Amino acid sequence: MIATKKSDIENLREAGRILAEVLLATAKLVKPGVCAADLDLAAEEMIRARGGVPAFLNYQPSGAAYPFPAALCVSINEEVVHGIPTEDKIIKAGDIVMLDLGVSYNGFFSDAAYTVIAGKGDARGQELVAASREALAEALKVVRHGAHVGDIGAAIERVAKKYHFAIAEDLGGHSVGKTVHEKPFIPNEGREGEGEQLVEGLVLAVEPIFCEGKPQIVLGADEWTYTTRDGKRSAEFEQTIIVTRDGCEILTKF
Repeated sequence: MIATKKSDIENLREAGRILAEVLLATAKLVKPGVCAADLDLAAEEMIRARGGVPAFLNYQPSGAAYPFPAALCVSINEEVVHGIPTEDKIIKAGDIVMLDLGVSYNGFFSDAAYTVIAGKGDARGQELVAASREALAEALKVVRHGAHVGDIGAAIERVAKKYHFAIAEDLGGHSVGKTVHEKPFIPNEGREGEGEQLVEGLVLAVEPIFCEGKPQIVLGADEWTYTTRDGKRSAEFEQTIIVTRDGCEILTKF
């Protein structure tokens, strides 16, 4: 979506504000012994209490076997994205837990993800989480009117190489705003100056996804959850932004 109307931008800001509040509040609930289904229920209740609608609940993109059955994606350790928050998914001490959430407000959509560790965790796990967050920050620094999709990917790739992490294959960011997922696709690796050019008002969800092992991923038996092929852990951070003349406005700022 390219947002130009003041009313559209205000609705996007509200969708982002609701999402950021709920995502941070849900992250604080992550602790050993908590089940993923309880996190999902809490997130949905908080979204609705703020006047929003869970964007992921019953969302069925092209190619999906069935609609996503929850408001919140909860992906733990080797689960990369789209983890279904079931009652039997119990968080253990040291688990790396990625929460991915979408919110609709007055028909406008925001999308963000946040990764936390249940308890202290180990040094490499802490580094994985910190590196993925750093990659998001570095990617947003290069966003501006006239920049290219490849600039974003190159910034993310530099951070991955710095900490010796892999980038989850075939996954990346995307435009958002009028629907959950829109074009263009934003690869998490690339070359500066290449790819589609960014324009003022373009609404994007930028989401670096790092793996501590190999980049290959596989689709699980539930036909939604992607995991690392080698069983190593993954982490992701994501923000929804609007491209501006000289940078970007973060709608889901946390």
